[in-house]
Amino acid sequence: MIPRKYEIILFAFLMSLFMSGFMSLVITYINLGVVDSFIIIWLEAYWKAFLVAFPTIIIVVPFVKKAVGKLLVK
Repeated sequence: MIPRKYEIILFAFLMSLFMSGFMSLVITYINLGVVDSFIIIWLEAYWKAFLVAFPTIIIVVPFVKKAVGKLLVK
C-alpha cells in the first residue's frame, strides 16, 4: 500500500484521472458528436486535460478545504 503522507498526490492523481477523462469525453462528444476518429481525438484531449488537471488539483485542494471549513457550521 501507499503511505498516508502521499495522500494529496494520490488524491490529485485519481481525481484528475477520472475527471479529465470524463470531462474530455463529454466535451469532445458535445463538440464533434461521434465521428470516425472520435477515440483518437478524445484520447488526445484526455492527456492534455490530465496534464492541466493534476497540478491544478494539487494547488487548489488546500484552498478548497480551507474554504469548506469556513463555510461549515461547527
